[in-house]
Amino acid sequence: MDERETGTAGTLFAIGGAEAKLRRRSVLRAFVTAAGGERARIVVVPSASSLGPEVVEVYQAVFRALGAASVEAVRPDSRADAQDPELAARLDDATGVFMTGGNQLKLSNFIIGTPFADAIHAAYARGAAVGGTSAGASIVADHMIAFGSGGSTPKQRMSQLSVGLGLLRGAVVDQHFEQRNRYGRLLSLVAQSPSLLGIGVDEDTAAVVRDGDQLEVVGRGAVTVVDGTHLISNAYAAQRTAPLLVSGATIHVLPAGSRFDLSRRTLVQHVEPLPDAEVAEVRAAESDLRGLARDIAAEGISPTHYARRLRRGQRH
Repeated sequence: MDERETGTAGTLFAIGGAEAKLRRRSVLRAFVTAAGGERARIVVVPSASSLGPEVVEVYQAVFRALGAASVEAVRPDSRADAQDPELAARLDDATGVFMTGGNQLKLSNFIIGTPFADAIHAAYARGAAVGGTSAGASIVADHMIAFGSGGSTPKQRMSQLSVGLGLLRGAVVDQHFEQRNRYGRLLSLVAQSPSLLGIGVDEDTAAVVRDGDQLEVVGRGAVTVVDGTHLISNAYAAQRTAPLLVSGATIHVLPAGSRFDLSRRTLVQHVEPLPDAEVAEVRAAESDLRGLARDIAAEGISPTHYARRLRRGQRH
């Protein structure tokens, strides 16, 4: 994008929410790796959440299980907290800053324009992995969806924008995208501001942005990118909650293994990701069980017929 500041050292993580925490954990594993792996010093910021210490305990357990050297919680619970230089200074050594889900408008209200937000920017500038899940994903961009409704048809006044951290320039990020049917509201935002690149992230999926503009997709779902460069819309004239004219928008649906250039707004490549060790193990076990089921089912049939079935199985 023309507005994007390229050459930044850090890695951005916009996770669509509901990321796996018990089994595959591919998204959170990627975050720990980007934060330094066994040397990772991760700060969890749970300010958006209405939950108490338990939300921090979950991420501490997961990140430590994935090999992070240290995991600390830093929670500004008001704008006054976020103005405290001592609280902001607790991010000085962080190699990863992870913001949890919850209420993104609450998170924005507490931290934007404060020393705490400056500390997040500083962490990103020195190479830290910065981002989060759900609300923590929405806030990384210039413009953040404060709230809105779901639905497939873009409509006027479908959502409202607020100010984000501005680490991802010229974009707006939506989360729980496919699961909560947020196609319409992302289209409506791009229709109203065609220069913005709309990025919708599915659950258990991350849009990982390196070098300021190189997006890679990790996880179980997809990232949807809406480009309004050649868009035609009546958003400037539509009344109240009327359906919007949206014509000429370019939509990219990017599953895991896709790489996309945000500046050029083009697909770079797609490589089918290899299954992780746990998935491969489950698939092997399923194959063994299917073979056993065939053997059991074959009992009682003629040896000649059984031999033919075995030969067919060996050929495949």
